[in-house]
Amino acid sequence: MKAQNTSLLLLLCVLFSHNLFAQAKYPAPVEGDYYPKSFVFSNKKTIDSFRIHYTTVGKPQMNSKGEVMNAVLIMHGTTGSGRNFLTDQFAGNLFGPGQLLDAARYYIIIPDAVGHGRSSKPSDGLHMRFPEYNYDDMIDANHLLLTQHLHINHMRLIMGTSMGGMQTWVWAYRHPGFSDAFMPLASLPVAIAGRNRIQRKMAIDLVKLDPEWKGGEYQKQPALGMRGAISSLIFMSSSPLQMQKSAPTREQAEAMLDNLEKRYAASLDANDFIYQFDASRDYDPYPHLEKITAPLFAINSADDQVNPPELGILEKEIKRVKKGRYILLPITDKTSGHGTHSNPTIWGGYLAELLKITEPDK
Repeated sequence: MKAQNTSLLLLLCVLFSHNLFAQAKYPAPVEGDYYPKSFVFSNKKTIDSFRIHYTTVGKPQMNSKGEVMNAVLIMHGTTGSGRNFLTDQFAGNLFGPGQLLDAARYYIIIPDAVGHGRSSKPSDGLHMRFPEYNYDDMIDANHLLLTQHLHINHMRLIMGTSMGGMQTWVWAYRHPGFSDAFMPLASLPVAIAGRNRIQRKMAIDLVKLDPEWKGGEYQKQPALGMRGAISSLIFMSSSPLQMQKSAPTREQAEAMLDNLEKRYAASLDANDFIYQFDASRDYDPYPHLEKITAPLFAINSADDQVNPPELGILEKEIKRVKKGRYILLPITDKTSGHGTHSNPTIWGGYLAELLKITEPDK
């Protein structure tokens, strides 16, 4: 009887998971641009017509005081943009009817970070004269977007993947009461050092060493330097298991490499890339973890080559977060290394739990 009950429970869990994460249609995304009257970077520099591009899904819901109560902020990773989340895998499993972030219930805001997507960036024209931004600048820009443009002073949830996950840690200690809950994915709450910084610095140096880079004043992308930089990016985001499954022969592996190089080369700009990879240079939530007061679930994958679990960092440091929890996803046929952060069918159950325990009193 016990075995039968266990089998029934497992079957119910599978059915529940399939229903919860079945891809579904969601309201059409709406894009917008915000031009703050003045934005001063952390290095005290400014630029003309500073732009923050963003996408929203769903509509704001107000309480009796006219305050938005259902806002969710989602932040993307390095070299990406908000469009990365508007996929069947991510939005199709989160924003649809009855799903965890059902856009009929939540007002989802997805900004392009400073230096990324359609927000202001070096390739707009300033090239290497663009202010050297950091994660604090990205957060300050998003805080302005939320509070001054969208008139939101409290969030239901702030979450992000990779760079967006790191920014979630910074949001949590810089603005601890701004959100009911925080969920950083694929990140660590310590300075970018060791292999992580070495890989980033190697990629930056490879671009700058290409004579065709010309101090950032190139007429066409410095192909040799970018190819070397892309090699670092491929290794950082790779999954040994998935690569072996997808390319079990030499010919398939080399074809995969060729496709990856072409895909990245088509979407990256050399100056933007340098700024994007260097923006994490002074990121370091470590001294501030005790300032985090809202519930925070930190989720990493055991096959993440950027944040390898053998470092043992989160097991130790999460104890300093008053309401923090660390979830390490085991390697399975469904995990995909660092990219597991964009697959809610794997970690969605933890998001459901976080939303439940932080549900505001009615």
